[in-house]
Formats: sequence, C-alpha cells, structure tokens
Amino acid sequence: MSFLSALFSPQSAAWAVFAVVLVSAAGLALGNVRFFGVNLGIAGVMFSGIICSYLGLSADPVMLGLLRDLGLILFVYSIGTEVGPGFFASFRSEGLKLNMMTAAIVLCGVGLTLVISRFASIPMPMAVGMYAGAATNTPALAAAQQTLSGTPGGPDMAAVGCALAYPGGVLGVILVILLLKRIFRRELRTDLAKALPSGPALINASISVDNRNLDGLRIRDIPALRELGVVVSRVYHDGKLSIAGAETLLRAGDIVLAVGLEENVRKFTLIVGSRSATDLKKLPSRIINSQVIVTRGAVIGRTLEEVDLASRCDVAATRVSRAGMEFLVPEGYTLQFGDNLVVVGEAEDVSRAAELLGNSPKDLDQPRLIPVFIGIGLGVLLGSVPILVPGLGAPVRLGLAGGPLLIAILLSWAQTIGPLNWYMPPPANLMLRELGIVLFLACVGLESGGKFFETILRGDGLRLIALSAVITVLPALAAAYVFKRRYGFNFMALCGALTGSTTNPPALAFSGTISQSSMQTMAYATVYPLAMILRIISAQVMLLFFLRHK
Repeated sequence: MSFLSALFSPQSAAWAVFAVVLVSAAGLALGNVRFFGVNLGIAGVMFSGIICSYLGLSADPVMLGLLRDLGLILFVYSIGTEVGPGFFASFRSEGLKLNMMTAAIVLCGVGLTLVISRFASIPMPMAVGMYAGAATNTPALAAAQQTLSGTPGGPDMAAVGCALAYPGGVLGVILVILLLKRIFRRELRTDLAKALPSGPALINASISVDNRNLDGLRIRDIPALRELGVVVSRVYHDGKLSIAGAETLLRAGDIVLAVGLEENVRKFTLIVGSRSATDLKKLPSRIINSQVIVTRGAVIGRTLEEVDLASRCDVAATRVSRAGMEFLVPEGYTLQFGDNLVVVGEAEDVSRAAELLGNSPKDLDQPRLIPVFIGIGLGVLLGSVPILVPGLGAPVRLGLAGGPLLIAILLSWAQTIGPLNWYMPPPANLMLRELGIVLFLACVGLESGGKFFETILRGDGLRLIALSAVITVLPALAAAYVFKRRYGFNFMALCGALTGSTTNPPALAFSGTISQSSMQTMAYATVYPLAMILRIISAQVMLLFFLRHK
C-alpha cells in the first residue's frame, strides 16, 4: 500500500475517511456471509475493522473519534425518530408486561456482570464491554467508552470485551429461543396458530337496524359504540345511500355500514340488529372511498373535529394508517403529518377533502433538515447535562448515545412543534441509521484491533467468551420462562420481546423462520426503545460505581 502514501498523509482527514470506507465495505460483505445458517449482519463491520487494524491499517485517532461519534449520533437519533410515535403506547396493556420482562432481563444482566467482574477478577471496563456485546448493543458500548474517556486504556478494553461477546450474544439468544421452543412444546402449536395472520384486522359489515330502541337516535348515541371502537360510515334509508356522521339520525329498518375489528363488529351487530343481505358497498352510488395523505401544515396537530371534514366536505374518515399500522379513527383523533386517511364520500367531496388535508405524496419524500439538525443539537445538549444520582460520586450523563435518542423519541412523538415537523421519511431514516452504525463500528474496530487479538492469542479470551455467553443466556432464559408462565405470552411475542431486549436483529430474523407471523416484529418494536435506554444508562452506572470505588 506504499502507493497510497503518495496520495494521503497518514494524519489527514482524507486518509481517515478512506480507511473507514474501506473497512465498512469489507465489513458489510463479511456480515452477509452465513456461518451455520446465521450471519453477523452489521457487526461484520466491527470485525472487519479489528482484522484491518491487526494487519496494520490505522488512522488519526482524533479523526476516528470524530467519525465514530458522528456515526453514533446519526444511528441513535434515527432509531428514536422511528420508534418515537408508538413509544408511549407500548406501555399499555400487553406492551407493559413485555416491557416489564425486558427490564427484568436488563437488570439480571447487570447483576450477572457485576458478579462476574467481582469473582472472575475481570476489570470493570472489560466486563461492561462484555455486557454490551452480550446484548449486541453498540450504543451501550459507546456510552461506556465515553464514561471511560479519562481512564487510560479503558475505552479499548471495553471495545475488546464487546467484540469478544458479540458473536455469543447473537447465537445465545437463538439458543434461548430453541430451548424455550422445547420447554413450551405443548403450548407451541396453539400459540403458532394464534400468531398466524387470519386475514385483515379490520372488516366492514352491512347491518340492519332492527332494534326499535335506536329509532330516532343519533349515531354517536348508539350504546357501546365508542367502547367497541366501531365506525359507521354509510346509512341506507328509504332507498337512498348517504354518508353517516355523528349527528345522523337512525330509523328502524335502516341499514348501516360498520367498520371495525371482527369481534367488535359482531358485538355491535347484536346491539343494532342483524346482518343484512344487502351489501352497501356493492350498491350503485356515487359514494367512493379513497386514501388521502395528511401533508398540509394548517391541519397537522388538529383534531378531526376541529378540521370538521364532515360539514366542510361532507365526507367521513373511517380508518388511518400510521407507521405501517392501520386502525380506526377514534373520536377526537389528532392528525399527524404522513397519516393515510381512508375518506368516504362522493368523488367531488373526497377531492375537496384531499385538497384540505394536503394529499401531496411528494412531501413525504422531502427530508426536513432543519428539524433534524435542531433535534440532534438538542440531543447533544441533553446528553451533556449532568444528572445527580444518589450514591454515585459523579453525575451521570446520557452522553451522545442517550441524549439524541431521548430527544428523538420525544420530538417524533410530538411530531409537530410550531412550524417545525419532525417526521422523517422511512427511506431517509433507514439511510441515516445504517450509515451511522457502520461509521461507528468501523471506527471502533480500527481502534481496538490489536488488543482484541492480543487477548485472544495471549490472554484468557476463551474464558471471557464463555462468561459473556452466560450474561446473554441466563437472564433471557429465566425471565422468558417466568413471564411466559405468569402471563401466558404467545410464543412469537415472547421471541420478539427476547430479541428486542437484547437489541438483536439476527435473532429476530431467526424467529421469523418459526412462523410467518408479524407478532414477533411488533413485540420487538414494543420493547426496543426501553431496552436501548436501559442498556445505555446501566452501562454508565456500572462504570461510575467502578470509578468511584477504584
């Protein structure tokens, strides 16, 4: 590579960028190679950096640090914007129990890490790196390295521990899934049958108003309508089909078109009357339904009642798709940028509603860079704020991993603040996330390659790998068994929560080979934000205790 020295100075930014790009490309190729049916995925970049570093490839430490931190910020910020809209909803009902299991897995992992460090005489920086690798959580490694920035050799030691533990972290969760599959083999068939998709989540049904008690009643006053979450979109009265509104009066003998979950529509039918042989959707009429995208700034953040589509455009909004999930439009629903509304009405009225709501698909593909930079700036500020924790000798800082993550979650959940909108198009989000994690892992690998091979060849690398596997397997297996027995989780939801609690995409992909259900993916997304935050903070807290008592 002597010819490169004529092109680059070893201390130049150009050489650092070239080295990182070279490592990244090789690592992505390595990550696609399958070993016993499992591939390293994005972690291949870190191992590519380790190998290249061992072979003599190096770059200016300052430049590597800058690229590493930039990559980390882009990664965690894009993760936050992705999970933010549904983050707080994940703590309801089943999501709360899944997050409780996630917290238990994280806390058990912390306890095991402290025990192993104490009784196996492993330096705390190395042990926390093993903890991060056992959970395949590179942001936790980044948080640990920042906390150890003033400790000589500490950041490199944490990176080596993470690299040693990472393969076992991927395979360990897969092993836990296989063990649980055997333990719960009796319940497995039933769970898999329930997990398989049984058709569309929402149905529509034409229902005859046979209940005389509903005669003259407004649609909004139908008993249990709100509780069942059913929407009435059309009414057939005296041979005329019309759009239904909250104030529409019902008459005995009318036929209504109800939209909702199958079981809820069935219950609604028992209240109203009976299924009608007349399918309102097949009746000849000028009424159509169309999907309209919310993009107009004037309506974002306002409720449907405030926008008043019913009276202004004579249409009804029945369903909405947001972040890939479809659900009924509840009363008082707040419009957000990118919402995909199903609007029912005559063609002219639907066109007026589309104009009112924006309906500009090209706006979804237009990245809004000002909110991104403001969000990242706020995240860096938050990450630098010292947080006093009783019992610690030094304040905790969320750092460049936790600060941008929390800010991104909050801003994407709020979505609109004044004229600024924090919606990020999915393709742009994916690009930022992948670019960020690749930059971070490439730099980490280049910084720690020499010490990794030294530990493997001359140290006790095999013992550290085995102990890391214990940190991966025991908490996950114990918590999954207890919570499955206690709450009866569906097996696929259990797999999703396990892989989410260890932030383990390869293991999530493996669980997809058991069933084609989307249940594991939904559970993964439900617990992922909490797992990420707990991993980042716990890594810092363990090290702060270590630094205080050193």
